[in-house]
Amino acid sequence: MTGSPSLRALALATLQPGFVGLTAPEWLLRELEAGLGGVALFGRNIESPEQVAALTAQIHEANPAAIVAIDEEAGDVTRLEHATGSSWPGNLALGHVDDVSITEDVAREIGTMLDSVGVDLDYAPDADVNSNPDNPVIGVRSFGSDPDHVARHTAAWVRGLQSAGILACAKHFPGHGDTAQDSHLELPTVRLGHEGWALRPFRAAIEAGVASIMSAHIVVRDLDHDPATLSRTVLVDLLRGELGFRGLAISDGMEMGGITGSMDLTEGCVRAIGAGIDALCIGGGLAGEDTVAAVATALVDAVRDGRLDEERLAEAAAHVGEASELRGRLRQRRQPSPGNIAGLEAAHRALMVRGPLQMVEPDRPPHLIELTAPSNQAVGDETPSGLAAAVGQRWPGARRTAVATAQQATDLATSLAARTPGKPPDVSPLWIAVRDPHRHDWMPVALDALLRARPDAVIIDTGWPDWSPPTGTSFVATRGASRVTADAAVTLLAGGSPPG
Repeated sequence: MTGSPSLRALALATLQPGFVGLTAPEWLLRELEAGLGGVALFGRNIESPEQVAALTAQIHEANPAAIVAIDEEAGDVTRLEHATGSSWPGNLALGHVDDVSITEDVAREIGTMLDSVGVDLDYAPDADVNSNPDNPVIGVRSFGSDPDHVARHTAAWVRGLQSAGILACAKHFPGHGDTAQDSHLELPTVRLGHEGWALRPFRAAIEAGVASIMSAHIVVRDLDHDPATLSRTVLVDLLRGELGFRGLAISDGMEMGGITGSMDLTEGCVRAIGAGIDALCIGGGLAGEDTVAAVATALVDAVRDGRLDEERLAEAAAHVGEASELRGRLRQRRQPSPGNIAGLEAAHRALMVRGPLQMVEPDRPPHLIELTAPSNQAVGDETPSGLAAAVGQRWPGARRTAVATAQQATDLATSLAARTPGKPPDVSPLWIAVRDPHRHDWMPVALDALLRARPDAVIIDTGWPDWSPPTGTSFVATRGASRVTADAAVTLLAGGSPPG
């Protein structure tokens, strides 16, 4: 007869660490055989679909019950397509189209891709209601700012993904949309909202049968003084009690500043499990064997010294096992999608055009000016600009200029308008890509300078739509920066039909 799992095996079952490399390192295989509950894949683990399929097969051979997770929201946040940008539009584009059947189909298409390479769980959809336009980390990752609208599309995304056999994960509970801070860097504080409106998408996800819910590293003042990830009030009383959730509770990345800004990683992990988290997402930055060993040891020591109840650790490990079994059942009845049909349609339907539509001629490539600001850590720096990639693919060698300050834009505007003796001014079609100018004080100044020099320029906005250009300016909003939305915008401006 097999005995009860050891404390270390129970601790390992609650971990979803990252690692470095395109194949599983020996230490990871060893810990998987010892009971490690899963792994999280990042862009650094992705080279090709064939390589990912071989990697996940290697992981599942070491532990057939292990859950392979990935952050594949589509839109701006992609891991499998980090080298090229996503083939599917993100949530804001889908929310703008507002066709829940399209949203469900897009999620099914993404799930089919994930299933084909052996992924088990997707850290998606983002169920946040982006009620604060200054939000630096959610923005276009949200379906919108209306809770009922977000709830409808969240439920559709969950249904679509899980119909393809992949475990869905609604995030970031109980709602990261009303923040003006990024929990990767600091600990935001919010209120739950009138009548708990931020919870409506999570209620809808639970009603749709969502397999897992990810906590947010935010303090909800209405509920607790601790971050939601460390709060039994949030995770047990609210999530399990009031909302009736019975699935897997996953933490957001435990190395994030919302946790480690005030405590050691291992202490945060112990407190998270004690508060009601079942699976700890770690390894976005700390991706070595020593991190897994330290967290597992901390959990075991906490049980032995009475700071963590062994029954709670066993309960968390059991929830991980139940999620693995659910993945098996979903796989048996999955309904694969034939390809990226809905994604392409949604990307084109999401485009919004204002002002005169300035088309470019096939032999006159545009000069693309990008007003750039640092990406948030959820997006990552490894994913290229979708617009730059789309322009480069259609017009190899097209001129591209990155601008990061108002002074750079002013200097560039001067050169664009200048007349050199014997030469005309720059008359190439001019496209100016911008993202969230309402959040960056220098961007409206830069845009003003560039538009005074070239009033015929086309503004292409890839961010949250809380800004409008001067009346009469050619303006296209894509509601995201994925490759497919950029392709749709380029197709439109290169002579395609505007969206109906």
